[in-house]
Amino acid sequence: MGVTKGWHARLELGYAPSAGRTMPVHRRHVGPLLVQRAFHPEGEVCHSYLLHPPAGVVQGDTLEFRVDAAPGSHALVTTPGAGKFYRGTGEACVLQNFHVAEDAAFEWLPQETILYAGSRARLETRVSLQGTARYLGWEIVCLGRPAADERFESGRLVQRLSVERDGRPLLSEQLVLDGGGAQLDSPWGLQGQPVTATLLCTVDFDAAAGEAVWDAAGEPQQGLAGVTVMDGLLVARYLGPQARYARDWFIRLWAALRPATFGREACAPRIWAT
Repeated sequence: MGVTKGWHARLELGYAPSAGRTMPVHRRHVGPLLVQRAFHPEGEVCHSYLLHPPAGVVQGDTLEFRVDAAPGSHALVTTPGAGKFYRGTGEACVLQNFHVAEDAAFEWLPQETILYAGSRARLETRVSLQGTARYLGWEIVCLGRPAADERFESGRLVQRLSVERDGRPLLSEQLVLDGGGAQLDSPWGLQGQPVTATLLCTVDFDAAAGEAVWDAAGEPQQGLAGVTVMDGLLVARYLGPQARYARDWFIRLWAALRPATFGREACAPRIWAT
């Protein structure tokens, strides 16, 4: 059997302050991974929309996305639609590396990632912070397509997430799920829920203040959720039936966290309204 060769796409973005606002000062891409022009709906902060024109990831594809936020910069990156992993016998990968310098801020707010039944996906996100760097980001993964009554009966997900500050690990975790496996339905696993999601935010408050954030955001409309604060990192988890409930709850958390973390009220990217 021959080896399937897919796309190998890479996008590098560098942000830095310029004339009173953050601008993309470096952009390099290989393959079908692009970014639209910069938007500044709230003045200083640069909003960017990450685009993958093929709209899906298939066997053999590797997408690499790197962000470097220079001191004093503040960038927000989102996506116009859900990412999709299609069925295949080989693995497809999305690798993300975010480097946030001293006194810089970065927000990573993508739409959900959908794993079709039979897909084999590897998702890795690594966040490297320096000094007083601030970060808020989320990952929403939907196993199968609940709206089409498709369960994740076959395939595999390997998801890795790590955050470090000045070389010291704040969070390092790995999730491995096999399609049709016991983890999907067991009480100690996903309890039959197809959507699992994590939000991370650097904070300078304790667990008691985290309760206030929970109160401000409220509970998700459907599903299970929780918030933990430890070592300067707030971790919010969601487990539920549909990605939209995770996304809506995360947006409320983002609105509650943004003033304290970034000194700004929430300003939703325009693409979310389309």
